[in-house]
Amino acid sequence: MRRVEQSTAASHQTALAMQLSLYEERKESARRSYEGPHGRIVVGDALTALKGVPPGVFRCCVTSPPYWGLRDYGIPHQIGAEPELAQYIRNLVGVFREVRRTLTDDGTLWLNIGDTHTSGGRTWRAADRKNPARAMDYRPPTPDGLKPKDLIGIPWRLAFALQDDGWYLRSDIVWYKPNCQPESVKDRPTRAHEYIFLFSKLDKYYYDYEAARESANGGHLRNRRSVWAISTETYPGAHFATFPPKLVEPCILAGSAVGDQVLDPFFGSGTVGDVCVRLGRTFLGIELSEDYAALARKRLGWEI
Repeated sequence: MRRVEQSTAASHQTALAMQLSLYEERKESARRSYEGPHGRIVVGDALTALKGVPPGVFRCCVTSPPYWGLRDYGIPHQIGAEPELAQYIRNLVGVFREVRRTLTDDGTLWLNIGDTHTSGGRTWRAADRKNPARAMDYRPPTPDGLKPKDLIGIPWRLAFALQDDGWYLRSDIVWYKPNCQPESVKDRPTRAHEYIFLFSKLDKYYYDYEAARESANGGHLRNRRSVWAISTETYPGAHFATFPPKLVEPCILAGSAVGDQVLDPFFGSGTVGDVCVRLGRTFLGIELSEDYAALARKRLGWEI
């Protein structure tokens, strides 16, 4: 019995040591920040960095977190590399809970997220010769309750989890990609869309429908519809999954006013910051990778 107790105690000590090490690493990673004329970039873990932000700062959050099991950014503890889907969802719910705290009471969250299929039991992934940065070299295991080749439904699983956590789910927007990447599949249609979800902190919130109106036949303006046809774009030096500025613009126009501060906790190459500057907003961008933070600073014209 004593050996069992000693073993259990040792296991608890090891687990505690690992948690403390992870905490210190994330704490250290959130200390590097860069100031620009219209915003700030913090290099570090999104959850840790957000905990240092006062409540009620941002009018709007526009972001696209890493997709689950699809891309390897080469950063320890990165969101998207979790072995289990449930843990990925929990991690994102935790981040967006802090986002909700830092939004103004009339603030909104515009969230872009993609989907994927189950691996069918494979734990490896062939290299993508056309796009080496596209995928991880492993596949996460098939989530419980799903079958080989199932579409997982990650966007809606996350949307419902955020709804359960207190967010108001106000709209699902289909981002149709006219120039979507071809797929070699022959037993289903090629995926040419992703989702953008509009969440609000409360039932009454800021939404400038006039600023976000779209052109209709005949040249008149109408309330923006829920299907947006916007081509993907690449940015020199960035991974392939950059946010197209035209996708970000209507979110910022509808969700904030000139002079407001906008948040992107997964800043990447800095598209949200670039659009904010052009539209007269300020921003806070949080990015785990020092390399991408440097790319964003260069994009914004900040001294490197």
